[in-house]
Amino acid sequence: MSKIIFDSGISLDGFFAGDNRSPSNPMGGISGKIHQWMFKQKAFWKNIKMEGGEEYGADSKLIDDVFARTGSYIMGKRMFEEGEVAWVEDLYEANVYVLTHENKVVRILFNNFSMQDLWTNFSFTLPLFF
Repeated sequence: MSKIIFDSGISLDGFFAGDNRSPSNPMGGISGKIHQWMFKQKAFWKNIKMEGGEEYGADSKLIDDVFARTGSYIMGKRMFEEGEVAWVEDLYEANVYVLTHENKVVRILFNNFSMQDLWTNFSFTLPLFF
């Protein structure tokens, strides 16, 4: 049986993001504050297919374990729109589902080779990467 594990960065006062979020201002400009511990870890940069990090310790082991156990990702529309601007192609090694209440044209990436537009009337989850 599968397990669902909630994994998220959140400030002590209960916020996931700051004000005025947009693709040009991901997480409302507070990502560096919430994720500061993670940016130091070599495992974080390795798992997002970039160079960086200063150390490989217990936090890096945790990051590696989280990426290894993840069978799919569920994110909100805003996170996807903000991240899509900066993420490297083929960032996620598993399916990504975007939760939204909007009906819109959605881009779907098939095996990282071609983009196709799809009109959908789904109002709950929608697979984006296969």
